Amino acid sequence: MGQPITVTVRKGANPQIRFFDCNRSLTGMAIEVYESAADAAGDRPPDVLARRLLGAGAMKVTIYSNVAVVEAHEDSWSVLEDKAKTILEHLFEFYGDNAGWSFEARGVPVVPSPVK
Repeated sequence: MGQPITVTVRKGANPQIRFFDCNRSLTGMAIEVYESAADAAGDRPPDVLARRLLGAGAMKVTIYSNVAVVEAHEDSWSVLEDKAKTILEHLFEFYGDNAGWSFEARGVPVVPSPVK
């Protein structure tokens, strides 16, 4: 079991935007932008996070390093803000087959390290 992520939320100047600041990095140095579940088809942590946020009601998700910028309808934030924070906090909490992160769960063959 991994550790939960610490998340703080900031409102954007646009009432449709929230910034979710995390205590760990979610991406490398690339800016990841997702506007649909099809955009989030991969199995990397930002892809999984974006799918979960879009499924919860977000219209657009942008992730860079330790910040997730989420855009949603202004009137949906009363419910979505807590959901999004929870999704982020527990992104890395569970590992193994049940979490879908293992090579076996993703259908990737495991290649053993050569023994020297």
